Amino acid sequence: MYNLNVLFYLKKTKTNKVGEAPIYLRITINGQRTEMSIKRVVYPNIWDTKSQRVKGRGEKARLINNYIDSVENKLNRIYNIALQEEQRISADYLKNILTGNDKKNKMLISVFEEYNKLMEQQKGKKYVSKTVDRYFHALGHIKKFLRIEYNLKEIELVKLDLKFMRKFDIYLQTECNYHSNTVTKYLKILKTVIHSAVSFGYLDKNPFQGYSTTYKEGNRRYLTAEEIRTIETQAINNERLERVRDIFIFICYSGISYSDLQLLTNQNITKGIDGRNWLTYQRVKTKVRASVPLLSPAQSILDKYKNDSVCVANSKVLPVISNQKFNDYLKEVAAICKITKPVSAHIGRHSFATTITLSNGVPMESVQKMLAHSKISTTMLYAKVVDTKISKDMDLLEQKMKAG
Repeated sequence: MYNLNVLFYLKKTKTNKVGEAPIYLRITINGQRTEMSIKRVVYPNIWDTKSQRVKGRGEKARLINNYIDSVENKLNRIYNIALQEEQRISADYLKNILTGNDKKNKMLISVFEEYNKLMEQQKGKKYVSKTVDRYFHALGHIKKFLRIEYNLKEIELVKLDLKFMRKFDIYLQTECNYHSNTVTKYLKILKTVIHSAVSFGYLDKNPFQGYSTTYKEGNRRYLTAEEIRTIETQAINNERLERVRDIFIFICYSGISYSDLQLLTNQNITKGIDGRNWLTYQRVKTKVRASVPLLSPAQSILDKYKNDSVCVANSKVLPVISNQKFNDYLKEVAAICKITKPVSAHIGRHSFATTITLSNGVPMESVQKMLAHSKISTTMLYAKVVDTKISKDMDLLEQKMKAG
């Protein structure tokens, strides 16, 4: 717990030749203090010790008082950000950020590592594991990029510019061979870290501000009803793969993301107003509440694992494993089922949106609530996929009519 005390006062021992005294700022944190001049002077007879401001309404008084207000507001902003980011706060720490003395030696990699450390401390609370991992992957790319492009292990924040971002953009496209949306994810991560550095006062402004990092709308892949049914009914003589198959089918019929599925307990299964079981939870990603009436295939899978020893031991509704292992094993399931599409947990969520709900006439607003999208525009991306399917189906119908 930190106790911040701020005091503006006149240092009369440093009065100049015309009798003006400099205004000083004293910062005290838990009894430890430091002080600094704010580079303003005033005659002692017009200084109000109680309000810590200049008396009167003249132009000079107004300008100095406005400046004192801006210094105090900036200090409070630095202090509040440090609290949110769980920094170790001292009077000198706040003074150094306020004066900019900390900017001289601030380096990109150390700032990135500091940011990632704070994220890891909030993993499972503010951030899901997948998001934290992505930031660590981004840091790895930055380190490799610095070695290849600049032959450096570190670089000062003040040396970053739009040219640096452009080169990193090209590196991700060429050296890593990433899709444009993956490139955009890593560029946004870098911008986020630098924005945080600006918030802490490490930089005066974001050198990457204005650099375009826009996602391109991609194809929302999904499974057809026949493909879902094939996976659902396929005989699998391997307990590990059978469990993965069952979990995937549950996703297809509930629309839940794998990161949210990993957190489900029996408390997330509630009785709805219609008498059936509902899946209710808050999405980790959007913080939006999801409410999904459980279809019979999803309920059957829950019933199957109700007394499973792994589920009981871990207080989970399904025998979940890590996301990476799940998707790896799911590829084996797809191969057994002779499905060539790249099947993943997210494909299951897409399939719920398209094949299970929208294609069967479920209203857009209902699908939005079940998927816990914060904006309906996100749900509408699935509708475009459905429209494309309808268009193709009508083309086939027209061909048959002409042939007949």
